[in-house]
Amino acid sequence: MTETQPEIRILAQPSATGDSCSFVMYPPLYDGVNASFVTAEEAQGSPLPQRLFALDGVARVVINPNRLTLFRGDDSIDWSVLGKQVGATIREHHAAGEPVVSESVASEMAENSSLADKVQTVLDTDINPSVASHGGFISLLGVKNNNVYIQMGGGCQGCAQSSATLRQGVETAIRRAVPEVVEIFDTTDHASGTNPYYRS
Repeated sequence: MTETQPEIRILAQPSATGDSCSFVMYPPLYDGVNASFVTAEEAQGSPLPQRLFALDGVARVVINPNRLTLFRGDDSIDWSVLGKQVGATIREHHAAGEPVVSESVASEMAENSSLADKVQTVLDTDINPSVASHGGFISLLGVKNNNVYIQMGGGCQGCAQSSATLRQGVETAIRRAVPEVVEIFDTTDHASGTNPYYRS
């Protein structure tokens, strides 16, 4: 690491269900818009996501300016073990001084940022205030090719009414306010929630 680069601090925050883990970084590694990589193939050419997919157990990568969220591909993956590998990988990337994502990905994400902002506004103003009364929340994971990827949390994760909430509430509100949206994908693992519904 060069003398001009400050040492990066990383705080790991596993989700309550254990299917994902967020790594909060300071200083931020990335100054672009949210970037989501669903497969290792999508990460090709983007230095940090490519390094992360090389780790055993990483199934999806979501990058925000100061937060990196990883989803595991196997329930047996232990975040206490994988998290150390992720931290080392982030520090290795930081020391190399490489860009986080490729120029083509950065350009594509910038084009999607306007759409993402519109969807986030709908979530903040129309959807989350309503589902909060049931102890739930809806998070926007990313937008790719005008497709929206969301995740349900709190009381919504594993709830028997989640499919109806998505279909009648979330999709309707988003499509009404942002008609250019093509598809809306719920990436929530409802079967692994602590809620008593949707048991596997």
